[in-house]
Amino acid sequence: MTQPAQSASAPVDTLTSVPPPAPIQVGNNGGSGGYKFDPDQVQGVINKWQALLDDVNNDIAYAKNIAGVKPPGQEFASGDFVEQGANPSGQTLLTQHERMRTYIQNYIQALQKASGQVAQSEDDARAAAQKQGQEIT
Repeated sequence: MTQPAQSASAPVDTLTSVPPPAPIQVGNNGGSGGYKFDPDQVQGVINKWQALLDDVNNDIAYAKNIAGVKPPGQEFASGDFVEQGANPSGQTLLTQHERMRTYIQNYIQALQKASGQVAQSEDDARAAAQKQGQEIT
């Protein structure tokens, strides 16, 4: 019995960093050309993004379990399934959720900065953006 061949045209992940959020303006604060929020409503938006972040953090815990699945038996079929299917798929799921978490954290920070809740210099922002790409594996 032969095993199915690996697809030569499997997708390749070329994303090396998480894109920054679009410009955010709260009242007269922040940059124009992106999203604009009313100062009275921005905290509600931040709360919704924070709830999404909590959900994604919970999903990451599940994705870690999926990425680390072990074969149920000591025979080749179980081992091949885990090594060639389950673990790579689980790792992709985990990576995507980690990227989503980074994007959400950056978006929350951008909302807070635009609303005046967080002050950050341009040098700090540049350093954070450079570090962002290094966190992705």
